[in-house]
Amino acid sequence: MDWMKVKNQSDNSADLYFYGDIVSDWYGAWDDSDQYPENIRNFLDGVKGKDLNIYINSGGGSVFAGIAIYNMLKRHQGHKRVIVDGLSASIASVIMLAGDEVVVPSNAFVMIHKPWNGMMGNSNDFRKMADDLDAIEEGIINVYAENLKDGVDIETVRQMVQDETWLNGKEAANYFNITVGEENKAVAYVSDKLNEFKNTPQSVLEQEKEAEKQEEDRLIQNKIKALELELELI
Repeated sequence: MDWMKVKNQSDNSADLYFYGDIVSDWYGAWDDSDQYPENIRNFLDGVKGKDLNIYINSGGGSVFAGIAIYNMLKRHQGHKRVIVDGLSASIASVIMLAGDEVVVPSNAFVMIHKPWNGMMGNSNDFRKMADDLDAIEEGIINVYAENLKDGVDIETVRQMVQDETWLNGKEAANYFNITVGEENKAVAYVSDKLNEFKNTPQSVLEQEKEAEKQEEDRLIQNKIKALELELELI
């Protein structure tokens, strides 16, 4: 996958981007920006011992894939600096906390919520799934607990998870061990996942619409240029 070619690699560091959804495997990667555990494992094998700059702009995805990626990043020998460029939501907020240093600009967002799943089955299946989701949630809570700012009660964060809570950089710094970065030019996250969340801030939705419009304009301009080129060749 071209997206996973090591970018800006030097003798001592390399850049890693989470700019799409977190999926289980190559088959589930509908876009080149989607990430999955095997891809990350291969990437880390190629940068052993190097410091990493990890850039995140993701609405999350597969919980188990995200936890696997989190654990792989935690094991990586090298300083890990995480920068949230636009959004670190759902399981991406767990991956974010694998960093030794986490920077969230004041106008970027972190979102935490309860894990969910769609399924079919009988009443026993649904009861088991509810128990499984509770266990998965507890695993996520444990990661948050390890990264709390001094004095923050994990029960406060647990309630925030229940409520689906969106935090800008300054707000996130009230609860987690992160550094607030300077406000940057908004990097919109464009994905259908934003429609799955119930409390998505209007500003995030507006950024998504603007990014979609810019992409449409870019495609139109490319078509115009292609037509102009064809006319010149006639």
